[in-house]
Amino acid sequence: MKLLAVPAAALMAGTFISSAQAQQTQTQPQAQPQAPTQQHTQTQGQAQPRTQQQVHMPMYPQGYIGADAMFWDLSNDVGPSGDSAGLRLRGGAQFNEFFGLEAHLGTGGSDGPVELDHLVGAYGKGILPLSDEFRLYGLAGITEVDFDVGREDGFSYGAGAEFDIAPNFSVGADYMRYLDRSDHTFDAASVGLRFRF
Repeated sequence: MKLLAVPAAALMAGTFISSAQAQQTQTQPQAQPQAPTQQHTQTQGQAQPRTQQQVHMPMYPQGYIGADAMFWDLSNDVGPSGDSAGLRLRGGAQFNEFFGLEAHLGTGGSDGPVELDHLVGAYGKGILPLSDEFRLYGLAGITEVDFDVGREDGFSYGAGAEFDIAPNFSVGADYMRYLDRSDHTFDAASVGLRFRF
C-alpha cells in the first residue's frame, strides 16, 4: 500500500503542477495584433502633405505680363538714325520650365530725326533656369516696327535675365535686335518688372 502511495502522490503532484501551469498560461494576456495607429489610419485615408519642394514648384502653363523702360537705337548707314527712351509692354505664357511664348508692344519718341511710333512682335522663348529665383532666356521671332519715316518687319532675336523678388514678381533686363538689315539695325535694351499669374 505504501509502495502505491508514492507513485500516486507523484502522479497527483505532476497533475497539480500541470494544471497550475495551464491556468497560469490562460491568465496571461495573449499578444494581440496591433491595430493600426490613428496616425497610420489617417495617413492612409488622407492625402499626403506636399513637400516644401512641391509647394514652390510652379504650375504650368503660367501666364505673365510686364512693363519695361525701353532704350532704343536705330543705326542707319544710308538714311536718318535716331535713339530715345520709350515704354514696352510684354506678355506671354510659359508652358514648362524651359519654353514659352512672348509678345512685345512698344512705343517711344526720339532725340533725332526719326520717331518710333510703335513696334509689335511675337517670339519663342527658350529658358535656362540657373536657380529657383534666377534664369536666363533667349528670344527669337518676328517684329513689325513703325517709324514716322516708314514701316518694316523682319526677324528679331535677343537675350535677357530675370530674378524673382517675390513669389509672383520678378525684375529683368534684356537686349533685343528687332531689325537686322545690311544697311541699318534697330536695337533696344529694356529693364522692368514682370507679374506671373
